[in-house]
Amino acid sequence: MIKDKIILGIDPGTSIMGYGLIKIVDNQPFLLAMGILELNKYEDHYFRLKRIFDRVASLIDEYLPNELAIESPFFGKNVQSMLKLGRAQGVAMAAGLSRNIPIFEYAPLKIKMAITGNGRATKEQVADMLQRYLKIPRENLLPQLDATDGLAAALCHFFQNNPSQNKTQYTSWKDFINKNEKRIRKNQ
Repeated sequence: MIKDKIILGIDPGTSIMGYGLIKIVDNQPFLLAMGILELNKYEDHYFRLKRIFDRVASLIDEYLPNELAIESPFFGKNVQSMLKLGRAQGVAMAAGLSRNIPIFEYAPLKIKMAITGNGRATKEQVADMLQRYLKIPRENLLPQLDATDGLAAALCHFFQNNPSQNKTQYTSWKDFINKNEKRIRKNQ
């Protein structure tokens, strides 16, 4: 059983950084906050990195999370983009470390698998599952899916470190539906 705590999830980026915070109460996750940091308006890459550090530090100071879960960079063809993304991730991690917050990294495929059961799920599918699982009103979801990606990192961390949430094994989507009828929303 996990004690009550707060988890900050970060989806690093140099154009848009997404974040989400969940609070664990009686072993159940609840949405605290989610949002984005828009960095497109800043030309200077180093200033973008400073903004990332400052925003992550301010989120930590405001919400006092116990842990930080961050999406790790995936491999891409553009080396310059990967370098910039790695810097953004490193700066976000440094903000957490400067406040003595433990850092946990998760690959994008692992996060998607934890949230949807499909490592190749789309951002929209991840957002939809988060909306259902955390009972987020549709109007509270941002059009930028980076916020839900940050939230997904936090929830993935909760699932990975909470065996009681992971006891049920599924063999297919049909098996999942049969074992989770209350979680399925039927179109009317």
